[in-house]
Amino acid sequence: MSGMNFLEKLLNGAAVEWKPLGEVTKYEQPTKYLVQSTNYKDEFATPVLTAGKTFILGYTDEINGIYTASKTPVIIFDDFTTANKWVDFDFKAKSSAMKMITSINDSKFILKYIYYWLNTLPSDLIDGDHKRQWISNFCNKKIPMPPLAIQAEIVRILDTFTELTAELTAELTDRQKQYNYYRDRLLTFAEGEAEWKILGDISLKSYSGATPTAGAPEYYDGGTIPWLRTQEVRFSDIEETEIKITPSALKNSAAKWIPKNCVIIAISGATAGRSAINKIPLTTNQHCCCLEINPEKALYRYVFHWVSLNYENLKGMGQGARGDINSGIIKNFKIPILPLSEQAHIVGILDKFDTLTNSIREGLPREIELRQKQYEYYRDLLLSFPKTEE
Repeated sequence: MSGMNFLEKLLNGAAVEWKPLGEVTKYEQPTKYLVQSTNYKDEFATPVLTAGKTFILGYTDEINGIYTASKTPVIIFDDFTTANKWVDFDFKAKSSAMKMITSINDSKFILKYIYYWLNTLPSDLIDGDHKRQWISNFCNKKIPMPPLAIQAEIVRILDTFTELTAELTAELTDRQKQYNYYRDRLLTFAEGEAEWKILGDISLKSYSGATPTAGAPEYYDGGTIPWLRTQEVRFSDIEETEIKITPSALKNSAAKWIPKNCVIIAISGATAGRSAINKIPLTTNQHCCCLEINPEKALYRYVFHWVSLNYENLKGMGQGARGDINSGIIKNFKIPILPLSEQAHIVGILDKFDTLTNSIREGLPREIELRQKQYEYYRDLLLSFPKTEE
């Protein structure tokens, strides 16, 4: 059944009225609900919200001036990024930069229907500017308003997809906590249980890389050689890279081939300390340190799990304004070494959790990605009403 036939069946002849968003909703700035203290702690009860994508800044113990969205939900809208969130839990606000959008007439307009429709709009700022988007633009956008019963049915369908995604996301969070728990237990050793070495001692070789001249078409156009940047180092296996370079780039720069199954550690700025394993031969930029592990001394996946566990420790060794680390710091970082059979036992356990939580091709992240795409498909289909001519 086509999307139009689906909508026709849903409408069953009912008329759809197009109204400016400003006629069916009203907004206020959360001045009355601003938090006074920035002493946020996870054990406090009330979330503190901000505009934009960060959304929840932390939690406060303030008890006055709380907006009870558990009774009257609102749409949080950010004038300067057009980001929006559905909020049905009590909160305080960080600043008055955001808008709290509510319905003008609940007997004709369902606010959550309006929220779902908002998310079908392009997220770009209008003309790339930073004007107050609600006042100057969004309040004038026309929204299709079918009868209330049809709005409710659309909300019911989309809520089902949203709840499924939320359940999967919560399960992913639980699995990540489980992985972290077992990783901490399995990689914590009493005195004398393991022999401590440095990463340089268990490596056959270390590699770095380079960035071929940016913008040179002969180095990038039609490239087939995988070239890794530090933003792609995300505690996971790497099976492809976003950018490819040409043989000419390899010949005329310090970039070099790196064998597969190296432990790759980012050494620069915000990414410093993050790790990954390359499952394919590739090249990297100069901000990666790649360790080829000696298989007679350690399993590369055992080293990966240890380095991932110690991300904060490695990051804390950063130097200078950018917090960079270097290959010397990495190669001198200590690791507990067990017999290979015991390493294999630990790796077998941790890899199961790692696959479940981190793999983009299998496990929960892949399932969440598919459910999100399914939700977006039905959202766009259900809200793509034919617009009548003025």
